Amino acid sequence: MAEKKKVCLVTGVGPGTGAALVERFAVGGFEVAMLARSKDRLREIEGRVTGAHAYACDVSDAAGLAGTIESVSEDFGTPSIVVHNAVGGAFGNFLDIKPEVLERNFQVNVMALLNICQQVVPSMIKAGEGVVMATGNTSAYRGKANFAGFAPTKAAQRILLESVARDAGPKGVHAAYVAIDAVIDVPWAREAMPDQPDDFFAKPVDIAEECFRVAHQPRSTWTFDTIIRPFGENW
Repeated sequence: MAEKKKVCLVTGVGPGTGAALVERFAVGGFEVAMLARSKDRLREIEGRVTGAHAYACDVSDAAGLAGTIESVSEDFGTPSIVVHNAVGGAFGNFLDIKPEVLERNFQVNVMALLNICQQVVPSMIKAGEGVVMATGNTSAYRGKANFAGFAPTKAAQRILLESVARDAGPKGVHAAYVAIDAVIDVPWAREAMPDQPDDFFAKPVDIAEECFRVAHQPRSTWTFDTIIRPFGENW
C-alpha cells in the first residue's frame, strides 16, 4: 500500500508566487490544497499539476475559511504545512487611505493567519511537527509613506507569526516568515516596467524553492525571518 501523502495548504493562489508554491510542494510529494476566492482561477493549475486541488475561499471570511480547512482535512488529511500567501494591499499615505481598506487588509493579512493557526496548529502540536509560513515583504519591517494602507497589517502579520513561533516552536511546530523584497516576475509587472532587465524581477519558481527549503529545515537550524531579494535590489 502506498504511503499516504502529507498535505500542504496554500492560500492566495494566483498566477505568480501562489502557483509556483503549489507546483513545488506537489512535486515535493504533497497533496496541495489551493485556496483562492474564485475556483475558476485554479482550474488550469488543477488540470496540469498532479496533487493540486482547488478550493474556493475568501480567507477574510472566518467561517468560510474554517469550513474550507475542515473540507481539506476530510478530503486528504490535516495539513502539515500551511503557506499563507494571500495578501490584501493598497497604496496611499495616511491621509489618503480609506479606513475600510486598511481594515480589509488586516482581515486578509492578520486575522486569516490567526484563524488558520488556531485551527491547524493544535493538530501539528499533537503530531509533534508541522510548518506555518507566511509570505510577506519589507513592509513588515518599515512603514514607507505611501504604504500606510498596507505596511501596518504586514508588520502585525509578522509579529503575530513570531508569537506563534515562540509558543509552538518548542512544541515541534516551525513558524517562519519569508519576506520578498522584490518586484515579482508576473505579466502585469513586466508590462508596467518594460525597460527593466530580466534579473530585476524575482522569479516565482525561485521564491517557491526558498519557501520549500525553509519548510524542510532541520530542527537544529530553524529560521524565523528570511528576507530574499534579487542581487541588484537596493536595500
